[in-house]
Amino acid sequence: MLTSQVIDTPVGTMTAIVSDRGLVLFEFSGPRRLPGQLARVHALFGETPEAGEHAFLNQTRAELDEYFAGRREEFTLPLVVTGTPFQESVWHELLRIPFGNTSSYEQIAKRIGRPGAARAVGRANGDNRIAIIIPCHRVIGSNGSLTGYGGGESNKRWLLDHEQRGATQMSLPSLR
Repeated sequence: MLTSQVIDTPVGTMTAIVSDRGLVLFEFSGPRRLPGQLARVHALFGETPEAGEHAFLNQTRAELDEYFAGRREEFTLPLVVTGTPFQESVWHELLRIPFGNTSSYEQIAKRIGRPGAARAVGRANGDNRIAIIIPCHRVIGSNGSLTGYGGGESNKRWLLDHEQRGATQMSLPSLR
């Protein structure tokens, strides 16, 4: 059974869907992305999520609160990533981009052994159903441009700036 909740974040309202295996979807709730992502979830899992409570939704909210408060760099909740083998390789590579850093589509293509597949990496990045937690916002153009982001360019900039501030704060020596 799939369970969903709407979660308010500093970058807008988002929809989370979990199964008993983990987080299935975390997406911006606007009409631009959510309907298509919900259709993909239905096609993959054969069911429509029901609004409700679930331990993985509680964990999602708690880890996001820590992330947005600058106290978490990595998420530990279980993720259900289902796609083509190529998509899954891209999504797993996104998880390897460290907090406060960025990578280009071209760099990711090379790291997964598919040099020259930058456009395909971009498509797989855009198909990511678990925004922020699978950090597709950390992927930029090889020229340093922000390029597209399903949650909007202003949200991508906000997330990157948030992580830069956090990375700087976490690297400062503590004073006692």
